[in-house]
Amino acid sequence: MRCRQLLSNLASLLPGTCALCAAIGPHTICKACCVQFFAETKLRCNCCALPLPLPSTTMEQASAVCRACRASPPAFDATIAACDYAAPIDRLVLNLKFGAGLPLAQLFADQILESLLRKAAPDLPLPDCLAIVPLGPARLQQRGFNQSLEIAKPLATALGVQLVPRMLARARETVAQSRLSLSARRRNLHGAFTLLPQTIASVRGVHVGVVDDVMTTGETLNEVAATLKFFGAARVTNLVFARTL
Repeated sequence: MRCRQLLSNLASLLPGTCALCAAIGPHTICKACCVQFFAETKLRCNCCALPLPLPSTTMEQASAVCRACRASPPAFDATIAACDYAAPIDRLVLNLKFGAGLPLAQLFADQILESLLRKAAPDLPLPDCLAIVPLGPARLQQRGFNQSLEIAKPLATALGVQLVPRMLARARETVAQSRLSLSARRRNLHGAFTLLPQTIASVRGVHVGVVDDVMTTGETLNEVAATLKFFGAARVTNLVFARTL
């Protein structure tokens, strides 16, 4: 035990490498890469987080919602995304999800937090609690962990809000969304989620933040939000690391 502890202490003193450019340093992502890839300057739709043209006034920026969300409002109320799902950021997501790169979860949480605090305002309030997108039993057993939960743990601590990891559950197994068209994704997810009985009362009238690694079409998060609203949630905000363009 003492030997393992000593090795762990020594490892923490050794320099690591940036997960994006391999520069030697103490952080998961070096300062230069943080500035290049995470210094968010673009305006995003407050609802779905897709990029928008830069507005001419502060009022336009505060009320920025894309045409699609105005025409057909989703079940969720807002989305915070730290970055776009594009190279080389996609490597980080794949490393966490399929390479068990769990130390990256803290980085994802940090970047979501920065984006959330930048956007926090009367019309984009902070959530009262955090939930996660649940995996089906088969996928959870195969992967060994839920990447959304690993991101949500440090994020909840930083925000000082309760994390309810078992608020939602899969009502049934679904096939991987990546294999399906948009219409097939909707059919695949319809009725896929439910709330566990012991959490129903705690959701009523509450602003729930739903944590996930990537938002692609938004169908999964829309179905999650619809489920939460059905059981009485007052507001649902998606908190995602990367947004597919």
